[in-house]
Amino acid sequence: MSKTRAVRLSEQQLDAFGAELDALHTRTMADVGKVDADYIRKVVRWVRYTGFGGRALLMVGAVGGAFVPWLLWPACIVGVLLLALSKIMENMEVGHNVIHGQYDFMNDPQFDSRAYEWDIVATSDNWRHSHNYRHHTYTNVRGMDDDIGYGLLRVFPEQRWKPYHLLQPLIVPVFALLFQWGVAIQELKVGRWFAGKGAREKIKRDFKPVGRKMGRQLLKDYVLFPALAGPFFLPVLLGNLVANGIRNVWTFVVIFCGHFTADMETFPKQVLRNESRGHWYLRQLRGSSNIGGGPVMNLLTGNLSHQIEHHFYPDVPAHRYREMSKEVREICKRYNQPYDVGSLPRQFGEVLWRITRHAFPSRPKRASLPQGIPQNA
Repeated sequence: MSKTRAVRLSEQQLDAFGAELDALHTRTMADVGKVDADYIRKVVRWVRYTGFGGRALLMVGAVGGAFVPWLLWPACIVGVLLLALSKIMENMEVGHNVIHGQYDFMNDPQFDSRAYEWDIVATSDNWRHSHNYRHHTYTNVRGMDDDIGYGLLRVFPEQRWKPYHLLQPLIVPVFALLFQWGVAIQELKVGRWFAGKGAREKIKRDFKPVGRKMGRQLLKDYVLFPALAGPFFLPVLLGNLVANGIRNVWTFVVIFCGHFTADMETFPKQVLRNESRGHWYLRQLRGSSNIGGGPVMNLLTGNLSHQIEHHFYPDVPAHRYREMSKEVREICKRYNQPYDVGSLPRQFGEVLWRITRHAFPSRPKRASLPQGIPQNA
């Protein structure tokens, strides 16, 4: 983890900081092409192979295990792991990045950001607004970024404390297991309706496409595929349930490690006034953290192991973040700005500390703007 203490930058320094980061984006995008197209097509093949293998092994375990009992557990365990791996890669490396428009340059309908629908109960349309627009535009800005605690958890002292937050250490495991469902209803702002602030008719209208997507996913994973095993459907159904649970927990861990580690900051809405490009980069930097690891970690996180680079460059094919991170880190060092990175256990440990600490009343350490953000922002 970076121990650099943020230095407040002048307007001229901020402009230079932003210009250097913009230049890296321009150079990288100029090189995007066949290599990137080949890469994402290869990952899609891996998604298909692991998904087919996982479902096939669940069938073998369910049907074959009825006649050869020792087959049941080995086949089902490996099948669950392969299916979970397939879902993780599809959601993280393919779906999330395709929806960001990283592969629109291919002009391939399969990778069209406006049409892609991923293997999760959340609709791509809602994700484009809640994530691509609100979260990436207003990263960690209080009252603008709905990802701060997802409307459920208190993870920063600047969030208003309420008595139910005392339960959040108990709520978190359930939320992690059901994470795709939380993502699915995030854009609906159901909490406002429960608080009497949302129009019932609007929520009903907005829920229709979400409900249809939920129904399709439930039908696929818990009716159609189990039905293929006939009377031996139960191991297949449970296997799908566990695979989805593994995917949900992994996604929760990766996303929370990206914005809720110990040194992350939130920002008041006033930072958005006349925010320059340099200001924007600095805010993204101070609200994002990376996970250290190699190629396997990068693949399994959809390269969100480089959350900083992703927030700087959401339209760049994500497998390029590893190489870009070297220069990003050098730029941050030159301008005396912290670059937060740590191992997965360390980063997630800090997340759990935040969740536990801020379940209780707490106050911000200072009322001034976060380190490095100009006072006139």
